[in-house]
Amino acid sequence: MCDHKNIYLPHLATIEEIIDETPDVRTLRLVFQDEDVRENFTFRSGQFAEYSAFGAGESTFCIASSPTRKGYIECCFRSVGRVTEALRGLEAGDTIGVRGPYGNSFPIEEFYGRNLLFVTGGIALPPLRTLIWNCLDQRDKFGDITIVYGARSEADLVYKRELREWEERSDVKLVKTVDPGGNGPEWDGKVGFVPTILDEAAPSAENTVAMVCGPPVMIKFTLPVLEKLGFSDDAIYTTLENRMKCGLGKCGRCNVGNVYVCKDGPVFTARQVKAMPQEF
Repeated sequence: MCDHKNIYLPHLATIEEIIDETPDVRTLRLVFQDEDVRENFTFRSGQFAEYSAFGAGESTFCIASSPTRKGYIECCFRSVGRVTEALRGLEAGDTIGVRGPYGNSFPIEEFYGRNLLFVTGGIALPPLRTLIWNCLDQRDKFGDITIVYGARSEADLVYKRELREWEERSDVKLVKTVDPGGNGPEWDGKVGFVPTILDEAAPSAENTVAMVCGPPVMIKFTLPVLEKLGFSDDAIYTTLENRMKCGLGKCGRCNVGNVYVCKDGPVFTARQVKAMPQEF
């Protein structure tokens, strides 16, 4: 992590590469322009940053790349508003601003020697992708790794190239699925909603930590499945990006009761999420 005296002043980064994941989801690979920042910027899986399109504003996304991959960071976003449309309008070689990293992280050291289960859907894969690659780059420190990933349709699956890579690895079990009606004639995965497919796969909860990230409705129906499989609330982690704006706990946009998602999270256990007010 590199500190500015002005906490609102972003680092300048050059867009090194643009990858279109789906028709409306894009990945930007960013390289910091300042050599000192580029060499010393550090973060942990689960942390997020503020990305600015100058003249349009800034948006909050997770850092989607792994801290084991040096020299760049990546963000992934869907074009849904003024700032993301402005970010989408930029080209390779253009400059954007990056503030961060902010928030807490997945306690990866506590996962050493344990099996890992990742359950995610759609555009919620990027917040777990950073941890997946972090663990795969230290593969000998973990037991079995299972990834259950789904989307509305084949076209909505992000990181398709990496899904193929994970599918071909002998040390990863990937279960991919699309919603009913979202499959084409070439589809070789499951058809069904993520909680249903997770229930069918029935991964063992013994010595296993589960990471869940997805739309609220997916999480709502996934947690009971994990409970049925024997996972305790302390063995289930999720990452939230609930209305985060400033990233510093100043604007109050992301508070849920007395919890500030940007400062107290965005990574929480299921036990912590269940203790939050019903307004969440």
